Amino acid sequence: MSSDPLLQPYQLKHLKLRNRIIVTSHEPAYPEDGMPKGRYRAYHAERARGGVAMTMTAGSAAVSRDSPPVFNNILAWKDEVVPWVRELTDAVHEEGAAIMIQLTHLGRRTRWDKADWLPVVSPSHSREPSHRAFPKKAEDWDIARIVKDYADAAERMQAGGMDGIELQAYGHLMDQFWSPLTNELDGPYGGSLDNRLRFTFDVLSAIRERTGPDFIVGVRYTGDEMSEGGLTKADGIEISKRLRDSGLVDFLNVVRGHIDTDAGLTDVIPIQGMAGSPHLDFAGEIRAATGFPTFHAARIPDVATARHAIESGKLDMVGMTRAHMTDPHIVRKIIEKREDEIRPCVGANYCLDRIYQGGAAYCIHNAATGREETMPHVIPKAAARRKVVIVGAGPAGMEAARVAGERGHEVVVFEAANVAGGQVRLTALSARRREMIGIIDWRMAQCERLGVSFRFDTWAEAETVQAEHPDVVVIATGGMAHTEVLKEGNELVVSSWDIISGDVKPGANVLVFDDAGDHAGLQAAEIVAGTGAKVEIMTPDRSFAPEVMAMNLVPYMRSLQKLDATFTVTYRLEAVERNGNRLIAHVGSDYGGVLKQRHVDQVVVNHGTIPLDDLYFELKPLSRNLGEVSHDDLIAGKPQSVMRNPDGAFQLFRIGDAVAARNTHAAIYDALRLVKDI
Repeated sequence: MSSDPLLQPYQLKHLKLRNRIIVTSHEPAYPEDGMPKGRYRAYHAERARGGVAMTMTAGSAAVSRDSPPVFNNILAWKDEVVPWVRELTDAVHEEGAAIMIQLTHLGRRTRWDKADWLPVVSPSHSREPSHRAFPKKAEDWDIARIVKDYADAAERMQAGGMDGIELQAYGHLMDQFWSPLTNELDGPYGGSLDNRLRFTFDVLSAIRERTGPDFIVGVRYTGDEMSEGGLTKADGIEISKRLRDSGLVDFLNVVRGHIDTDAGLTDVIPIQGMAGSPHLDFAGEIRAATGFPTFHAARIPDVATARHAIESGKLDMVGMTRAHMTDPHIVRKIIEKREDEIRPCVGANYCLDRIYQGGAAYCIHNAATGREETMPHVIPKAAARRKVVIVGAGPAGMEAARVAGERGHEVVVFEAANVAGGQVRLTALSARRREMIGIIDWRMAQCERLGVSFRFDTWAEAETVQAEHPDVVVIATGGMAHTEVLKEGNELVVSSWDIISGDVKPGANVLVFDDAGDHAGLQAAEIVAGTGAKVEIMTPDRSFAPEVMAMNLVPYMRSLQKLDATFTVTYRLEAVERNGNRLIAHVGSDYGGVLKQRHVDQVVVNHGTIPLDDLYFELKPLSRNLGEVSHDDLIAGKPQSVMRNPDGAFQLFRIGDAVAARNTHAAIYDALRLVKDI
């Protein structure tokens, strides 16, 4: 047996867990019609196949009709969920892992205009900032109804073969009862801590009565709201002891903080540029105070930290949830002594942020996550070896090289710079986004292992490519910053890239015009503001930086607000003219009827990229497919079959920003789904 602390089994009641690593409850928003169907099942089965001890589903499954999910969650209040849960649990069990599900009533953390348009219910009329609904104050019959709903849902999950359930008590209805900030009830469910906990113990008792003493039940809860007037650390320890002593609970899953605002949620679930494992020591204090099975997850992205969490006795089971979205085979790689091959979570939080904005979670640099039914995590070998030439070593080109190498092809990569990285290397220049370079570093290590040949400091021409006698050419040359967007004065502006790279020194009074809405605009603004300059960030959109998304926006706002940056929405920069040694920025609006001026000494434009596609168009007439991609073949997962020029020497494709300005995930997905079939 291995001496690795992470690989030791753990006995939780009657359930033997095969190691100490779990995927904690989370909702990637993959249900269909509120049910965990094929896509959901494939996602969790892949993590079970990768060796995790237990995968915990649903963050969280709704127990009541008046708890409508604000994104795509499992509807545990429906009887029809049972057979789908059975198929899910069977698939996970077949791979040797345990599986549990998290149940909840959202309380005020939802909206009244979802699903059945029922009033939002909570122990007070206090509105949650994130979801903005004003709740109804719960009546006695609401409480009785919801207690029964919890018991009904637990019974359904037991019937579906789940190994256990977890109740969610941070930011949702249970915690809304616990917290003095959100409980304004009188009588048996409000006032004292005893009364504020009564709803939880009513629910637990009802669940036990329905499911029996052997079914595993845990609670994921905040042990310290870290909010003035809310639950304190002392309260959390007392609650922890009461949960332990109740005889109704089998494990504690501890978090710290509050999630009613974007900033609060980001502190509970930190992203890149923030401290790693910030609540691990606190979870260890709860375990020490209770001596009870304790789980925890919060930015524990690497094996070394997870190992420390178990070896030091801080936790019984360590959650590596986002890490398993990045690499579902972490445990298998630990067992096989291949830890250096684990794909790193870079903390970009594209997964969580995209649930709200895009409707489903995807990993920024593992395009197979959430697409397990169509995209492979392990790349199969090709039937025949081919020569593949790739131009560009940004994220698209590096993924194409890795996948082609895994396929067993001979791969040559041309890159004009002296290192790989492209735009990822640029964005990683900012301290907060330094971890992004892991996207490139991991791929470079994989390419070296696979024998990919790199030709750095090489500007590839058509002749350069032809001299390699390729079977397939992939153009991944990316794009260049696009600033030619004004009616007049384009020559007077600089790009966000100019500022981030340090090629242009920031001015003293700067207008940042950002209509791409991505990280580059805010990164440039932060660099400029950090010099003490006056900065205005302007966008024609209704909100600024929409592509950055909620949790990623939090660190920028904390920095830029302290630096006194100004944010202006719904105004468009139209022209710039020189006025002595200063600039006049002419500002209009898409809504019409407005013309304003700004007197500044520098204008920074962030307008995405324009493709670097000259080489592609030079090679196009020489190719067999004339550059054409069959969308039908691509989507169906078939090799490209287009033949437009029988005399052509090679197939030609372009991917990533060489096609159009998008993002890192899109570039990597382009590469994976094309090259996996070459």
